[in-house]
Amino acid sequence: MGTDVEVEPGALLVAAPQLLDKNFRRAVVYVIHHRAEGTLGVVLNRPSEVAVEEVLPKWAEHAIEPRSLFVGGPVEQRTAICLATLRAGERADAIEGMVGVRGPVGLVDLDGDPNALVPKTRGLRFFAGYAGWDAGQLAGEIERGDWHVVPALPDDVIADQGQELWSKVLRRQGPPLAFLATHPGDVKLN
Repeated sequence: MGTDVEVEPGALLVAAPQLLDKNFRRAVVYVIHHRAEGTLGVVLNRPSEVAVEEVLPKWAEHAIEPRSLFVGGPVEQRTAICLATLRAGERADAIEGMVGVRGPVGLVDLDGDPNALVPKTRGLRFFAGYAGWDAGQLAGEIERGDWHVVPALPDDVIADQGQELWSKVLRRQGPPLAFLATHPGDVKLN
């Protein structure tokens, strides 16, 4: 696979060029949970046309640009998920209404008070739905070569990269994965 990174919270799953499933073509998935029962993550590079304001009005002004919901994945698309990247020195486990994922990235309780949380963050990203794999399913897809597991940077969660994030993440891995970043077939996804 070109990397020794394990699937764990805070890792990225980067779709291989040959993965053509419309939900995951050129996707960059941030892993939130990884347990024996399965894996859950959100696609970082699929902004939608739906404004955060339409779904989560009390949080909208705090969303990082673009202020739209991102399509987190094909599962439970009526479920809203928020990831935050914290400011230096802040810890997710010390902030009410937040659960740490890895390092300065955490899951936000959307029933909480945005005004208490926002000053401690560098950015909030909102997702509709998520990507999920049952026990053993993701391991099989990785073994088949559908996904490359690479380390995430905290800024990946809040990057305004859209489809460029896929190439950017691959490029920073160095060879041989970096060569995939120029794989033909870059098409604008809807």
